[in-house]
Amino acid sequence: MYKWVQNTFALSEEGSRTFVRGVLWTFLHFVSLMFPMMMLFYFLMEQMGVGEFAGKTPHGTLFYVGIAAVLFIVMLVIYRFSYSATYSSVYDESMRRRVSIAEKLRKLPLSFFGKKNLSDLTSTIMDDCNALEMIFSHAVPELFAAIGSVTIIGIMLFCYNWKMSIALFWVVPAAALLIALSKKIQDRWFENSYNARRMIMEDIQEGLENVQEIRSYSGEAAYLNHFDKDCINYEKSQMDSDIKVGMFLNSAQGILKMGLATVLITGARLWTKGEIDVFTYLVFIVCAATVYNPVYLVFNNLAELFFVNVRLRRFREMDQMKPQDGVTIFTPQNYDIEFKDVDFNYNENKQVLKKVSFTAKQGEITALVGPSGSGKTTAAKLAARFWDIQGGTITLGGQDISKIDPETLLMNFSIVFQDVVLFNTSIKDNIRIGKRSASDEEILKVAKLAGCDDFVQKMPQGYDTVIGENGETLSGGERQRISIARALLKDAPIILLDEATASLDVENESKIQRGISQLVKGKTVIIIAHRMRTIANADKVVVLQDGHIAETGSPAELKAKGGLFSKMLELQEVNRNV
Repeated sequence: MYKWVQNTFALSEEGSRTFVRGVLWTFLHFVSLMFPMMMLFYFLMEQMGVGEFAGKTPHGTLFYVGIAAVLFIVMLVIYRFSYSATYSSVYDESMRRRVSIAEKLRKLPLSFFGKKNLSDLTSTIMDDCNALEMIFSHAVPELFAAIGSVTIIGIMLFCYNWKMSIALFWVVPAAALLIALSKKIQDRWFENSYNARRMIMEDIQEGLENVQEIRSYSGEAAYLNHFDKDCINYEKSQMDSDIKVGMFLNSAQGILKMGLATVLITGARLWTKGEIDVFTYLVFIVCAATVYNPVYLVFNNLAELFFVNVRLRRFREMDQMKPQDGVTIFTPQNYDIEFKDVDFNYNENKQVLKKVSFTAKQGEITALVGPSGSGKTTAAKLAARFWDIQGGTITLGGQDISKIDPETLLMNFSIVFQDVVLFNTSIKDNIRIGKRSASDEEILKVAKLAGCDDFVQKMPQGYDTVIGENGETLSGGERQRISIARALLKDAPIILLDEATASLDVENESKIQRGISQLVKGKTVIIIAHRMRTIANADKVVVLQDGHIAETGSPAELKAKGGLFSKMLELQEVNRNV
């Protein structure tokens, strides 16, 4: 049972156990709500002398006050455990779910993030988890508890008088059939409403991220028109969903109301025939006025359960993604990186690398050059296992990197990409990301090597200056220098530089090259650059074109060869002179 609950509702093992406990305590809570009614029936039977109470003296007021007090305490205790087993446990499970998602995302290949945008993932982690908290703390436990309590009431009433029970309960399967037949229709409406809401989230995210471009090209009106259309579509889909789901629920409730009429008619007929007494008639009339409330609650919660499938589908999709894993102990004899007939594509329709083979040796600088879209950056990221390849092998120190845990592997890499990511904290803390245990003296040393000290000293709080989200208060060159300082601080045996000096002018580039020369000593270095002067000291150049290797050799050899590399040098020389 626990396994079924875990798979059905995408819960953890502990969550499935607490969920079952929550349902049982909620069921007891629902049963305890019948205590006042049971006490009322007991009182009426005593006062009217019905059945075994015929001819007996009724109990006094003190007796009923004492019973009421005991039942109140029992109900209070049950409710206390019910609350703890549902609300508190659900929030604990929600915490575990969020942590589990974060851990899963941490181990997924970057190909997954290429298919999902930020608003989509944020919606899953925050919005979907919040919705599931509400559903699992209210709707789902109440659903199962209501089914159990109504079943017990039905069994008791059937044992008391089966004819009146049929008159009372025949409407329940009829209304349930209507809800069951509407499931597929409700699923479609919920899906449409949910997707429309996600479009709103994507629009908001897109507007916030690209506000500068939108304003620069006077695109406010076009953006707002598009946003308004999505808002109108969401409002329409939400209204359609609410109205049409409500239509089914109200129709089911209408069918349930017919039960009271059949109880009145059937009861009157049986009473006139002498088959039931007035007390039995009264009991079923009272039941008809109250027993349908938990039944309607069941139907209402079933609608919530239909909607939860839309959200759970996203968690299952993420959970079924194959994570990147491998050994966590990695001690290579050297740090040579070798590509052997590597094939890679982002999707089936776009082959990015085709049978690529080269070796980046330790102690050498290997430069990857080529036209835009040739696969240079992709090859560098594959070396760090940001993605898993479709064919061939990539080895580090002779070991297949697909067998090494990505986090273990990346401990050996210092990476500086063209698109720098900084955090809304101080410059010092942004550099310290390279080495958490670094002292202030170490940070200052690498900052000077990377050319950061020149602009940091002009800031109000120096290295303690907070630089805003993604370093919004800094220029592109300043952000790049902080990124280089990080890599210097990490001092890893493998260096990946992707257009590391692209945002710098010639003067600052020359300064930083001195820092980079310190960074790359005795290490395996892979450089990606469009500026040919940045790879003048490379030991090997690998020229990529359309995803395959066009030529390899030293800069001097390739220049003399007169191939693609030579043409790229000539073209840059012409542009520089112009």
